Amino acid sequence: MANHDSAVKKHKQDEKKRLVNRINRSKMKNKIKALKRKVAAGQKDEAAKLLPEAIAIIDTTIRKGTIHKNTGSRYKSRLVALLKKQP
Repeated sequence: MANHDSAVKKHKQDEKKRLVNRINRSKMKNKIKALKRKVAAGQKDEAAKLLPEAIAIIDTTIRKGTIHKNTGSRYKSRLVALLKKQP
């Protein structure tokens, strides 16, 4: 554990930020999983409606600094490719 006051404060800040990042990442992954489930079930129309929501959440996660912009771009690219691939 930290010995200096500044180190204690930094540890507290890091814990709070870790929880916020975890929440943001969880929301993003849940939306991606929901979209993938729709595609797997053959509900392409409903999946297409979820795509803008998923992209918006990915962009928000990038903007908040939880994930890197290239990671977010990769997620978005793969989701669009997944929808285009389905018959």
